[in-house]
Amino acid sequence: MKILQVLTYYRPHTSGLTIYVERLSKALAGRGHQVTVLTSRFDESTPEHEVVEGVRIVRVPVVARISKGVIMPSFGLVATGEVRSHDVVHLHLPQFDAAGVALRARAFGKPAVLTYHCDLELPAGLGNRVVNQVVHLMNSIAAKAAHRIITYTPDFATHSPFLRRYQPKVDTILPPVELPPHDEDAVRELARSTGIEGRRPVIGMATRFASEKGVEILLGALPRVIERHPEAVVLFAGQYQDVMGEQRYFERLAPTIDALRADGHWHFLGTLTPKQMAAYYPNLDLLVVPSLNSTESFGLVQIEAMMNCVPVVASNLPGVRQPATITGMGAIAAIGDADDLATKMLEVLDDPDRFAGDPPAVTRRFTPDNCAASYESLYDELA
Repeated sequence: MKILQVLTYYRPHTSGLTIYVERLSKALAGRGHQVTVLTSRFDESTPEHEVVEGVRIVRVPVVARISKGVIMPSFGLVATGEVRSHDVVHLHLPQFDAAGVALRARAFGKPAVLTYHCDLELPAGLGNRVVNQVVHLMNSIAAKAAHRIITYTPDFATHSPFLRRYQPKVDTILPPVELPPHDEDAVRELARSTGIEGRRPVIGMATRFASEKGVEILLGALPRVIERHPEAVVLFAGQYQDVMGEQRYFERLAPTIDALRADGHWHFLGTLTPKQMAAYYPNLDLLVVPSLNSTESFGLVQIEAMMNCVPVVASNLPGVRQPATITGMGAIAAIGDADDLATKMLEVLDDPDRFAGDPPAVTRRFTPDNCAASYESLYDELA
């Protein structure tokens, strides 16, 4: 089967949505399908066409940016050709260009599957409000044209105002999660290079440095944690400099973080490769996901941590609270409440055995091949 995956940002961009599509595409290719990823060439250093691990990637040139979005005048022409030549069109939202692709799929008689990963909520500002409304309109058109809509969990599906409008065609498939086996030397080297050897507990936060991720909530919780555990340290894995649209947010929090860094309580690691992430998790005692809104609908990093025997504390957001609920390997904190986050962090740190769970079972449940098999069945049904 020829499967077209369509999303705005693909590698080398790093986000939960990008990682999801990368894992799914590789798994589908591994199952014998011809997979093409149609995306933006937001980074001019990347080739317009390439094949990576069996997945064909087509990048459309970008001529301008609006907030976190991109303008691609030739996208429609390229999309028309790609939709014509594939058996199934799989769209990943939120995405401005999804409406046009979904309508093309309908026009050419191709099944259209839409995976709704999260809501789009850009930072405050008149321009961003306009972008939010335009993307929401495009998402709505795509949802109406799609034959089936997929999201990660029933929890998010029933609480999302967007998805509730399309309940008859909504279904759920658990996301694909995997990491390379960790290398003990790499684990020790990361501890040595960050200076955390002998320091405990080590608290992880793995995400982009963005306002919706709730970095300031963790900062507000840390004084209580450090009071109880004077050697506590945070390892922040993910892009933290030059994040699109987030420079002011970073500058606002920088003085607080700089003070923590001076005392050895905070380390920025930058964007890590999958192999580096595999060495990152075994160094942790706890992972936190203090997200603030439905731009986060699950948090794949939670499952990655649990696969490495690391419990989590996550916000009480629909979908985001599900990994801990499903596995028993974590606690749920009130949204945007630094004091409650500190309470739950201390609860987990003080009684880790209570949150030990079954990491091998978690690994088996979330394999990319399981996810790909579920989509494969859906593609066959629609075709």
